[in-house]
Amino acid sequence: MRVALIQQNPTVGALASNVDALLDAAARARAQGADLAIASELVVPGYPPRDLLDRPAFLRAIEEANERIVASVPEGLVLVFGTVVRNEETTGKALFNAAIVARRGQVLTVAKKRLLPSYDVFDEERFFEPGRTSASFEMGGERVALIICEDAWNDDPSKLVEAGAPPSESLRVRYADNPVADVLKTKARLLVNLSASPFTLSKMRARPELFADIARRHGVALAFVNQVGGNDELLFDGRSTLFAPDGSILARARAFGDDLILADLDEGGPVRPDLESEEQAAYEALVMGLRDYVRKCGFERVVLGLSGGIDSALVATIAADALGPENVLGVAMPTRYSSEGSRKDARDLAENLGIAFREHSIESIFESYLQSLMPLLEELGEAREGDVTAENLQARIRGAVLMAISNRTGAMLVNTSNKSEAAVGYATLYGDMCGGLAVLSDVPKTMVYRLSHWVNRNGERIPHSSIVKAPSAELRPNQTDQDSLPPYELLDQILELYVEDGLSRDEIVAKTNAPEVVDRVIKLIHVSEYKRRQAAPGLFLTKKAFGIGRRMPIAQAFRG
Repeated sequence: MRVALIQQNPTVGALASNVDALLDAAARARAQGADLAIASELVVPGYPPRDLLDRPAFLRAIEEANERIVASVPEGLVLVFGTVVRNEETTGKALFNAAIVARRGQVLTVAKKRLLPSYDVFDEERFFEPGRTSASFEMGGERVALIICEDAWNDDPSKLVEAGAPPSESLRVRYADNPVADVLKTKARLLVNLSASPFTLSKMRARPELFADIARRHGVALAFVNQVGGNDELLFDGRSTLFAPDGSILARARAFGDDLILADLDEGGPVRPDLESEEQAAYEALVMGLRDYVRKCGFERVVLGLSGGIDSALVATIAADALGPENVLGVAMPTRYSSEGSRKDARDLAENLGIAFREHSIESIFESYLQSLMPLLEELGEAREGDVTAENLQARIRGAVLMAISNRTGAMLVNTSNKSEAAVGYATLYGDMCGGLAVLSDVPKTMVYRLSHWVNRNGERIPHSSIVKAPSAELRPNQTDQDSLPPYELLDQILELYVEDGLSRDEIVAKTNAPEVVDRVIKLIHVSEYKRRQAAPGLFLTKKAFGIGRRMPIAQAFRG
């Protein structure tokens, strides 16, 4: 049996172009001798479609797309593709997350996803009902069994812990059913898993180990076909893989890009190079995520502020690689507090990357704000200790300047704040929090340094001085981040333990021996929730990101 793995980057809601790309890949697969071609979960509507599934017109369009695909499967090919189907046994909106198995003009069977995740970033129970039975079909006298994404993750949840999965992912033991065990009672030679499995750094190794273990324990070949691309905050790495019954890799698609690979169940096929490090994986994920977000939202170019610091330098580098340097504009906006070294670093970065650059002083605007506002502010009361009014004015002026450039040029403003800053509120609402996408919002500061060194591994792109100098917002004389924050190494450790791993205050103190810092950081995390609720969407990389997968109340008092 010659199998094609179709790794596709669908745009949510772009049904016509998604179907065109699927049928084109199916035709190429057949031309190369494939007997069976497999696409990813919900490849027709794109994943996740979210509340588009509440729109009757959208559901009708999906049904029309399904009919078009079934009618257009190339002769001699069996095509498996992920889509939405209605439950014809009920009235109203009863939907399945499904996989249709089709020959030219004929539906052989329909598999319906049985385990519907509703934790972290997932909310499938909101839209779908679970399938009750597993599905399989026969090809050339051999049985092929079907499961969809989450259906595979309850076969042996202990393996998740062994593979280093975070607590939030090992909670999948909650499911009572085991679709893998059920469907393999058919004595299938090949187990097919259609997935739209979002990328996280913890899944980079955990996911392939999990699927290899399933193949090995059940003695069955396993075809894992994953979505690729960025859809809003979620990033999909692809890396679709055909595993042999002993768990070894017979074929593998590339990471973070469309691909079509053909493999024989006995002899295998191409094995694309895999990700070599967390730094490479994180960087390529961010490049893909920014590219897809910008283009799928209808933009072509981006603009961002360049402070001369490491965060904006890394985002500018990502943007240049994602969109081409000709589509990136960096803007420096110095005031009386901006050092000549930072201004030079911003210019040098732009020259290194080949992006457009403008320097526009906001000193006169800042001064006019001070002249206009200070009499009023002094009437209202004396400045409190730690007053940041003047600092925030500078940040908000810069936000207004960048938005004006965005309005005039049509370029999307890209936000440059990192996860460490977002966690503790070290950012200004309506100032440096402006933007259409926060590229680094799930990248802790310590990882910003790691990625910057990785970017410079073959030569200086980010100026060395931007990496080694003490980080500073340069909003007052001689300011550094550590005037207001704990050392980033300790801060990021606490954030990982508290936000990502869910440890209690006492457990974190036991690990860090820094009770006062832990108490302060936990307090800052909670009092900054209102800021994050108003922040730009950000790309997800870690075990737990701020955003759709972390739904904390704003007004709450628990600090444990």
